[in-house]
Amino acid sequence: MSNEKKKQPNPENPEKFTGLKLDRPKLIAAGIPAVLSSAHHILSAMNFSRGMKALLALNQKDGYDCPGCAWPDPDDERSRIAEYCENGAKAIAEEATTKELTAEFFKKKSVHDLAALSDYEIGKMGRIAQPMYLLKGATHYEEISWEKAFLKIAEQLNNLASPDEAVFYTSGRTSNEAAFLYQLFVREFGTNNLPDCSNMCHESSGVALNESVGIGKGSVKLEDFYCAEVIIILGQNPGTNHPRMLTALQKAKENGAVIISINPVHEAGLMGFNNPQTAKGILGMKSKLTDLFLQVNINGDMALLQAIEKCLLEKEKKNPGKIIDTEFIAEHTSGYDEFISHLEKKSMEELSASCGISIAEIHAAAEILKDKNKIIACWAMGLTQHKNAVDTIKEVTNLLLLKGSIGKPGAGTCPVRGHSNVQGDRTMGIYEKPSVPFLNRLKEVYGFEPPRKNGYDTVDAIHAMHENKVKVFFAMGGNFLSASPDTLYTAEALRTCKLTVQVSTKLNRSHLVHGEEALILPCLARSDQDVIDGEEQFVTTENSMGVIQLSKGNLKPISATLLSEPVIVSRLAKATFGKSSKVKWDLYEKQYDHIRDDIEKVIPGFEEYNKRVRKPGGFYLPNAAREGKFETLSGKANFNVADAVNVKLEDNEYLMMTIRSHDQFNTTIYGLNDRYRGVLNERRIILMNEKDIMRAGFKPGDVVDLSNHSDGVERKAHRFIVIAYDIPERCTATYFPETNVLVPIGSTAEKSNTPTSKSVVIRIRKVLDSGG
Repeated sequence: MSNEKKKQPNPENPEKFTGLKLDRPKLIAAGIPAVLSSAHHILSAMNFSRGMKALLALNQKDGYDCPGCAWPDPDDERSRIAEYCENGAKAIAEEATTKELTAEFFKKKSVHDLAALSDYEIGKMGRIAQPMYLLKGATHYEEISWEKAFLKIAEQLNNLASPDEAVFYTSGRTSNEAAFLYQLFVREFGTNNLPDCSNMCHESSGVALNESVGIGKGSVKLEDFYCAEVIIILGQNPGTNHPRMLTALQKAKENGAVIISINPVHEAGLMGFNNPQTAKGILGMKSKLTDLFLQVNINGDMALLQAIEKCLLEKEKKNPGKIIDTEFIAEHTSGYDEFISHLEKKSMEELSASCGISIAEIHAAAEILKDKNKIIACWAMGLTQHKNAVDTIKEVTNLLLLKGSIGKPGAGTCPVRGHSNVQGDRTMGIYEKPSVPFLNRLKEVYGFEPPRKNGYDTVDAIHAMHENKVKVFFAMGGNFLSASPDTLYTAEALRTCKLTVQVSTKLNRSHLVHGEEALILPCLARSDQDVIDGEEQFVTTENSMGVIQLSKGNLKPISATLLSEPVIVSRLAKATFGKSSKVKWDLYEKQYDHIRDDIEKVIPGFEEYNKRVRKPGGFYLPNAAREGKFETLSGKANFNVADAVNVKLEDNEYLMMTIRSHDQFNTTIYGLNDRYRGVLNERRIILMNEKDIMRAGFKPGDVVDLSNHSDGVERKAHRFIVIAYDIPERCTATYFPETNVLVPIGSTAEKSNTPTSKSVVIRIRKVLDSGG
């Protein structure tokens, strides 16, 4: 048994260094360096003509939606030259590359050979050109026809003892049409095992907002930023993760908005922005963004928010009716008295110590907010991936409710999604806990009884695979292994499956850590033309602010063998169900208008879907919170009562948060340079406070091993280089997926079950042999 394990491909990135170089961290994002970086990545992947054709259509009303983040496009005028950011250009360079992986490539490269490469090296190989199959016990993938691939999957599915022995994962890149068909197929098959990437990122936001204001989405539009008085940015790095947000922040500043940024690390995109589409930006005349930066401890956000709220209440007592929106609270909220009673018992000194922000700075934040009621709060994974994430996000809502800052122009909630259609996938029914009304409408429209029992989310699915309860794992996009927590545990889980299937554009590590048999089904990318029987098709997506928009690729696919995701699902359904299905899969496969016609029958807000989405810019979905209506059980917005949580650390322990580099989008590694943080040509690093380095007897440049010891299990990540950085004491930061191996599968956020990737307790040990 031990010999067999040794033969398994390594699920982690190789423990090798690539040559660290350090530069000064930047406090200004974008500018000419962003333009040069964009050009470099595009021209490294394709010729100039193809590159320009791709970029000129990116995020245009008649073009295609960026496969990167979910930041919205302007409703009115868009730049005809560059309605995209540096990371959008990098995303297109990755998916529109002309490099292709033919069957001959897979003959030459074994699974073991490929697994020895880093995620960066694997991702740069190129697009997969044909379906590939890995036979049980084989060392190499081999080509397989689409028909045989679908039959293999169908055979495995139909031989299961229960539909619940299959898991169907979804990535946020999946279009609305593909997501709707996917969940339809899965539910006709008989299970709600539909984990998705949202389970690992903004699930906490959805849970918190649903319970607080009645809708699991943000309440603002892009235009609200332009009339906001204050914008609070919490646990978010827009310069790297949502760069086009910087343009909105710059415009908000020009219109008089004050920006408060709350984060453990100074990030370039929080501090300043050189817009490369303006003369000032080209000349390097930076636009200051943040007015007040609060360098909070990791997971100190709730304590800070409560401290600010306590300050506001003190000011209200001195000036009744001037600080708190008592009229809004009386008419639209519930639980205010309990909230105030709880807050008054808090000690300002203890809250200050917990969050790491001085009382003077807390008062400065309250002073900015006291006379304002057009307040937008934005956040990302810096809030969502902690044990108390749901309560922290509810605390954000508490602050907005105190000020009456929801349901009016220039005010509201703004969870900034990290993947371009992750919100749309949930709207389409990709959810392991579907609502009864949604299931009833499926039954009414299609005539089959959908399963009523809740399915597995991502963490539950990993546990179920580990316990041999799952025989088939099917992934619609994404890189499940690298995105998931506890890498070795997840790898063991995947290897218990009889069959693993990945619908993908490019090679990734999830193809190399697999079940007894494995299939790779190559699909069209966003930028690819999708032509069926001579008719050009389009799909749709939903952005962070609830806009449904058209997306139509304009590039010739690198292989004529590729299929779109809607076609893959339709053909798989036909192979699985034969003539027994009650769904018109043939129609869906041939014309996507038929899919949209049926979406509007099932999902509220999509009336006249085909007509409205063809209008330039698309349409907004209904959003009751945006209108000041709160569809909660109480019929009002709910204040929440919770205590700030401090992770207890032993003397030799630190709190680690996983972060992206600037050359990265989720698990896709574009390059090895984290330009804004000044970390170049290396990913195996740990950012530490200089005082912590000295106390531990380390020095910058030392090579260390990292470990986590939760649940009685020792998890190790070997060979990381220590870098002195401006980060709070006892706090550290590392890149994922390299340190996902340290994120314990058993540590998840309450209610949302999201892995706590921003609150990982680690120990650090110096490696005696520090050779590269």
